[in-house]
Amino acid sequence: MRVSFRRIRTALAKEEFRRAVFVVAFLTPFLVTLIVIYGLPSLLCFLMSLTDMGLNFQFNWLTPPWYNYIKIIQCEDPYIPEVFYTTLLYVGATLLINSPFALVLGIFTTYNIRRENLSAVLRLLWFLPRMTPVVIYGLLWQWFADPYVGPLAKIGQIFGLRDVYWLLDKPYSQILMIVVNGYVGASWGMIIFSSSVKCIPLELFYAAKVDGASDWAVIKNIILPLLKWPMLFVTAWQTLSLLGSYVQILVIWDGHALTSGTEVWSLYSYDMAFRSYEFGYSAALAMVIVVVALGLIALYFKIFGFRRMLEPSRVEV
Repeated sequence: MRVSFRRIRTALAKEEFRRAVFVVAFLTPFLVTLIVIYGLPSLLCFLMSLTDMGLNFQFNWLTPPWYNYIKIIQCEDPYIPEVFYTTLLYVGATLLINSPFALVLGIFTTYNIRRENLSAVLRLLWFLPRMTPVVIYGLLWQWFADPYVGPLAKIGQIFGLRDVYWLLDKPYSQILMIVVNGYVGASWGMIIFSSSVKCIPLELFYAAKVDGASDWAVIKNIILPLLKWPMLFVTAWQTLSLLGSYVQILVIWDGHALTSGTEVWSLYSYDMAFRSYEFGYSAALAMVIVVVALGLIALYFKIFGFRRMLEPSRVEV
């Protein structure tokens, strides 16, 4: 009996070892790529943040090494409070627009519209800004917000907003910044949510309809609970994207972001590096984004119950 148990334990140990080898072999290319593309540059960025690197590209260590972070935390840079407020407004307001709006678009174009051809056309129209080159997208918004010939100025005059320069006058420029990025961000989330809705078994919808459930009841009690994972993914991804995005703002407000109130943290880091050539200070600003992003991801995992979603099903087959 002892021999048989020993053989079983040996066989189980060998099976576990084979699985471990398979997992390591399967994940090694991904992990190596992750380390080379993200890990090493992040480490280099952290080391740069401890220096006063400029155009000489030399690692001149600061005293103390974390002086750049002290400069940020104590707001020795006079622009830090304004940039922080703009970033908080930009990320928070845009996230409240693009994620819920993407959820509505995904459900509406997949569940409410039953004709697949029509829903595909609508999704394509909403996805056009994502496929449009950023320069073209920015130029279109510059024309749309032009104070003389832009449609936005004409619409504003109807509501009494005369002599408003939407690109430079606060808070109109900040509203435009949020709309520009919220519009282009909603299309990406729409694709994720519409694909997730299509993965829900049709039998659940049929059973609900047989029981007399309305469309709103189906959305509330079936679709939304089953979209918890996609909502976590889209919210986390959009947050990270917004924290590091500045391309649309750079194209539209190039050189006027500070005066117009659209200078977000990532754009300020870019300006410090490639306009002021303060690479060490720019690296410290970038590392702040990394720390904030990791903290927000941990918060999202807690809110959405990430550990609970990873638990095995309690339904016995």
